Amino acid sequence: MQMKRQTRKKYRIKSRVRFTVFIVLMLLVTATAVTTFLGFNNADGMTKPQYIQVQVESGDTLWSIAEQYMPADMDRRESVHIISKTNETSASKLYPGQTLKIPVKR
Repeated sequence: MQMKRQTRKKYRIKSRVRFTVFIVLMLLVTATAVTTFLGFNNADGMTKPQYIQVQVESGDTLWSIAEQYMPADMDRRESVHIISKTNETSASKLYPGQTLKIPVKR
């Protein structure tokens, strides 16, 4: 009894460009699937903002409140804008006893 030798079918790459494009596309699909299913696409920007409440005292301005409660590296104009937008008020409409919401990063 003779044993036949198994022959393997040999594959040839006919076009290196098409093969390279195929490999790159497969890597992109694999990377997308992995990041999607493993949860690397967390939407941290969609978290609910947190606030502290500050009571306005006599002599307070939005500028002084922004300087006291907002991050030091943030531009003061931007801080004042954020506080006034959050509270739907302007610098001229502050009065003692008023409560302002100041956004904080945690």
